[in-house]
Amino acid sequence: MSLSPLAIVLLAVTLLLGVGFYGLLVARNLIKLIVVLQILAKAAMLAFVAAGYGQEHMGLAQSMVAMVIVADTVVAVIALALAVQVRRHYGTLDVRKLTTLRG
Repeated sequence: MSLSPLAIVLLAVTLLLGVGFYGLLVARNLIKLIVVLQILAKAAMLAFVAAGYGQEHMGLAQSMVAMVIVADTVVAVIALALAVQVRRHYGTLDVRKLTTLRG
């Protein structure tokens, strides 16, 4: 039994989504959460490519992925900058310790 390329990509998307959602449940460090969100974004990009391949609109899929890459990079940079500021101000990156803060 051989799998089609589309089935392999969809399997990879499912695997990346599973790893990403598991990481969101387990990770307590802000940096690790940002990395897990990057994994979820990569799963979305692969899903766009798979949808474009399945519907024979690869040009549209590639342009959507390029837009997602730009937006994802901006979000990651801002999130890392916020994590650095949280570390400087509060001395920790543990999400559990930050939930007790009231401002």
